[in-house]
Amino acid sequence: MSYNVLCSFERFRGRERDDRARCAPAAAARLTHNEAQGGWVLLAPERIFKADAIATEILKRCTGEATFAAIVDDLAKTFNAPRDLVLADVSKLLAGLVEKKLLEL
Repeated sequence: MSYNVLCSFERFRGRERDDRARCAPAAAARLTHNEAQGGWVLLAPERIFKADAIATEILKRCTGEATFAAIVDDLAKTFNAPRDLVLADVSKLLAGLVEKKLLEL
């Protein structure tokens, strides 16, 4: 599997989420800590996106190893948060990053 950032849960609009999909950063994108930017950033060619604390926790888990469902479960357990709320947040963030081509299947 290529090291690309996305989850196949919403590869194309209108498709059902695949909880078994594995998430990983796009070939040209990487999450890195950058003191000059004041924290974690998602770097891509000619673009930089500052990741807030929630986005950082989600993206740190997108390594290509864990499934979408495992990421959601881990976040819900780690932060003692309702799974459905975590699911909505993770889905929204990753779908947006897929649209920007920062994540891919």
